[in-house]
Order: sequence, then C-alpha cells, then structure tokens
Amino acid sequence: MTDLVTEETILGDIMKRPNGAKILGRHKLPCLNCPMAALEMGVLKLGDVARLYGLDLKKLLEELNQEEETDTEH
Repeated sequence: MTDLVTEETILGDIMKRPNGAKILGRHKLPCLNCPMAALEMGVLKLGDVARLYGLDLKKLLEELNQEEETDTEH
C-alpha cells in the first residue's frame, strides 16, 4: 500500500503513481511535461504548487487519495 498524498508530498512521488499525472492534469497543473519542471519535481511539494497556481488543494488531495484506495482494492 502506498502512503497517502499530503500537501508535503513531492510532485515526483505523485508522478510515479499510476494515475498521478492524469489527476494533476485534470486539475490544470501547468508544465507537467516541461523540461524545467522535470528538474524541480524532486523538490516541489504539492501544497506549495497548489497555492502558487491557485488550485483547490483539498479536492486535489481527495482525488489523489481516492484514486489510490481504488487501485489497492483491485
């Protein structure tokens, strides 16, 4: 079982999850495929990025963690 995603979770860890990139994309997180973003994925925290881009952190966390629960049930 994978740890729950929190606002302290590093983007690189979220991107390693089966649907992490898809969910971040649905929430309009910019630059997911940008070469510069790839360099920062290992240090950027989800909460910081959500605040920076005005994303709904609560909804994002719910969706990321709900997706994880669904994946572990199968």
